[in-house]
Amino acid sequence: MPTQSVEAAPAKRGSALPGFAVAAIREEGRWRCVRLDAVALEDLDAAITALRGLRSQGAVIGLLDVDDEFFVLLRPGPGGVRLLISDAVAALDYDVAADVLDLLRVELPPDDDALDDPWPEGDLGILSDLGLPADELEILVGDLDLYPDEQLESIARRLGFADSLDEAVGH
Repeated sequence: MPTQSVEAAPAKRGSALPGFAVAAIREEGRWRCVRLDAVALEDLDAAITALRGLRSQGAVIGLLDVDDEFFVLLRPGPGGVRLLISDAVAALDYDVAADVLDLLRVELPPDDDALDDPWPEGDLGILSDLGLPADELEILVGDLDLYPDEQLESIARRLGFADSLDEAVGH
């Protein structure tokens, strides 16, 4: 069965993207957020490397709001990295989204009609152990009335680090 390439369109390569990349770190029952270098919005390996470099006894979650088009959640662990992208179709236009699908070993369907509506791809249970069950995250990701930054803000509020996220992104 033929599949579509998930290589991003040239228009989105090499240019600085709007949005934010933040690490939420939980230590001793408290959350703090730190801004990651903007390259994390374009390069998944850079985002993963930055998150792994934070070394924490507690949870570390990467939150990427890419160009106000989609978001990516990353959660590195000893066995690899858990990922969730809010819109798999973004892989047609953004390198970081294509990299997420590559790492998940997911290919876009060959039927152009299947690419009309966004859908999440990856681990919807990525935050379950922190208090956000997969079914609630799925509802939040599926709310197309919210922009990606609003979805990430809702996630942060639910997990208890909304104020720290706001401070990190400068709201």
